[in-house]
Amino acid sequence: MSSNNSEKDTAVYITREGLLKLKEELEWREMVRRPEIASQIAAAKAEGDVSENAGYDEAKYQAGMNEGRVLELKAKIKNAVVIETEHGPADVVSLGRKVTIRDVEYDEEEIYTIVGSAEADPSKGRISNSSPMGMALMGQRVGTTVRVNTPGGLLSFQLLHIE
Repeated sequence: MSSNNSEKDTAVYITREGLLKLKEELEWREMVRRPEIASQIAAAKAEGDVSENAGYDEAKYQAGMNEGRVLELKAKIKNAVVIETEHGPADVVSLGRKVTIRDVEYDEEEIYTIVGSAEADPSKGRISNSSPMGMALMGQRVGTTVRVNTPGGLLSFQLLHIE
């Protein structure tokens, strides 16, 4: 049983590049990976009794994992909302904006791009708008100091620049 409300609540905020990557991965999983796995299953079946065939079990497992990811990608693509930064004001933090912040306590600068959760990768400077840091920065202007509750405690950051 599905609900129309759940569809509205599943918007996936993503950049054009991120959406392209999802589409490329989907195509690869459907056109390359799926046939590879089907070949592995066929080869394992050709060996005879599949009840004790580890290769068959592994291929079936991989097939399930691949199909799960295909469904996940299709849902993300269907619910994608492309982040348009070129039309919004550059003086306010919003999705798709790159921000430079300074840790008030340690006087260290950090640069992040605010993205949807589907593209978040903090190790590459891409933080989700729904992360504690992302939520604290959204809607803020240059010069504002935000406080972020992190696992290491409450930290303060000054917003230095928005691109």
